[in-house]
Amino acid sequence: MKNLITITSVLLLLVVTTSCSSVRVASDYDKQANFNDFKTFAFYKTGIDKAEINDLDKRRILRAIEAELLAKGFTKSKNPDLLVSIFTKSREKVNVYNNGFGPYGYGWGWSPWYWNNYNTVSTSTEGILYIDLIDANKKELVWQGHGTGYLSQNKKEERIKEFVTKIMEKYPPGIEN
Repeated sequence: MKNLITITSVLLLLVVTTSCSSVRVASDYDKQANFNDFKTFAFYKTGIDKAEINDLDKRRILRAIEAELLAKGFTKSKNPDLLVSIFTKSREKVNVYNNGFGPYGYGWGWSPWYWNNYNTVSTSTEGILYIDLIDANKKELVWQGHGTGYLSQNKKEERIKEFVTKIMEKYPPGIEN
């Protein structure tokens, strides 16, 4: 019985952890901007250098953004229409799971599992990636997308691609995929 409760706790923790694996995205844009005018892009080094992540992850993000923009028909240029910048935030979350039910382990009354009350504690990192598109001529932000989700050391490159793909689905504005 003790093994059954332990297995159930672990399975429940896995379900909760995997259900949080999706990326939530949102975007905002300048309603006056004509997005059909933007055909070329370059990375805005000044903004990217300020992103507080390691250089490996920065390169992963930039490669993923470049691939998405190229797929949308953009061309990388030294004289771009758009400048691309990124910004990141992260926070550590502590998750506590207690399998006890009520003051006596199982609702009101006596329970044979009263003394088998298990707590499971885990931590996870929730990250936010912002992608800014800046009109290179006016030096004004014209579009911003951001994605929020849980990060993982496993399959990091795939997770970064997922973040960027989901965010860039919102560009150009008005076209929902």
